[in-house]
Amino acid sequence: MKKPPVHKPNYFYTIVSVTLVLFLLGLFGLLVVQGQQMIKMIREQVDVIVELKEESTPDQLDSLKTYLNQSAYSKPNSTEFINKEQGAALMQKEFGQDFGKLDMANPLYDVLVFHVKSDWMQTDSMSLVREDLKTLPYVNDVFYQESVTESIAQNLNKISVWVLGLGLFFIIVAIALILNTVRLALYANRFLIKNMELVGASWGFISRPYLSRSFWQGLLCSLLAITGLTSLLYFVFQNVPDIQSAINLTGVAIVFGVILILGFTIMVFSTYYVVKKYLRMRVDDMY
Repeated sequence: MKKPPVHKPNYFYTIVSVTLVLFLLGLFGLLVVQGQQMIKMIREQVDVIVELKEESTPDQLDSLKTYLNQSAYSKPNSTEFINKEQGAALMQKEFGQDFGKLDMANPLYDVLVFHVKSDWMQTDSMSLVREDLKTLPYVNDVFYQESVTESIAQNLNKISVWVLGLGLFFIIVAIALILNTVRLALYANRFLIKNMELVGASWGFISRPYLSRSFWQGLLCSLLAITGLTSLLYFVFQNVPDIQSAINLTGVAIVFGVILILGFTIMVFSTYYVVKKYLRMRVDDMY
């Protein structure tokens, strides 16, 4: 019988490959988390304009502010009062001097502008907000960009489907790549694994050192991937300071936690699968 070749497994390439896969998975996770945060910010930037009646008083304006601050739909500290003179100045700035030359009284009303919470930026919910505010005796009407509201809702549904599909694809590809990488790393030890079984060692005894090594390697890969993602976030913060206010720290922590768990979990299960595969093989099939 031909003597089986003896090679020492090269785990360096395994660690590099798995780290890159985990880094890409983490990057995708961060994009999803921050994408949701950015969408939330956009939804909460849509202006809702409450038009006040001409006979409304300052006390009624204060009452409206209090009412909005106590409501379930208003974003805290988002109210801004614009009187009709300020409105005319804004219109003149927008449309040029021709607006100010019109020989007519100021047609605008005093308005209170506010933003709704992200969850309320839907067509049905905004209709409820509008009807609720119109019941107040000093409110003339309520305006918001309905087309923007509907567009955001439709785009969110499309994005959710694509994100879910892309996420599943990434996970399947990651598992396949890691499994193949582990198989190649253990290929050099296939005869050693089989010989241990032939001399009477149990499958658990044979698998234990490989599983232990794969656990620590997976943990190392996860930490390296998290370090790379942290460095990338730091670089982005240094070059785009405005994005710091939009960072979702809870989401980032969850992504890092998932990467940490995925690293050693996938490595251990992949190693267990490969070792069991070699143990089931016949000696002649290993050449």
